[in-house]
Amino acid sequence: MEWLLNLGYPGLFLGTFLAGTVLPMSSDVLLVGMLAAGADPVACLLLAAVGNWLGAMTSYWLGWFAKWEWLERGFKVHPETLEKQKTRVDRFGVWLAPFFWAPVIGVVFMIALGFYRVRPRMTALMALAGSFARFLFWILLQEAFFGGA
Repeated sequence: MEWLLNLGYPGLFLGTFLAGTVLPMSSDVLLVGMLAAGADPVACLLLAAVGNWLGAMTSYWLGWFAKWEWLERGFKVHPETLEKQKTRVDRFGVWLAPFFWAPVIGVVFMIALGFYRVRPRMTALMALAGSFARFLFWILLQEAFFGGA
């Protein structure tokens, strides 16, 4: 991820976008690295939150355009399993979206929300709020412990 840090703000945006998709990356490390290098916290918050959110929404739309048949054939998922998962997704709905950043399960949340066509606008809004809260937490923590860069 060092090459992303060397790109500065565009690297932060790209890295957080990719981390919001199915790629196993840590956008938190990128953000903290940028802050440690003296980057502007507000710019970092905006770029990281929006980049990560756009990555999550990419996962959402991948789910939206997926077909039941693909999951049954390609991943050997039984229709009963999909129905069972739908019940779980329906139970929590858009409240899963703010937690898209959770390792492994977060991207599954976004794909499932898209797959079961859970309210796109509200899902997007909740995911954006979760993204801002996540990165704001890291910025405030960095400020509290290190008083800025």
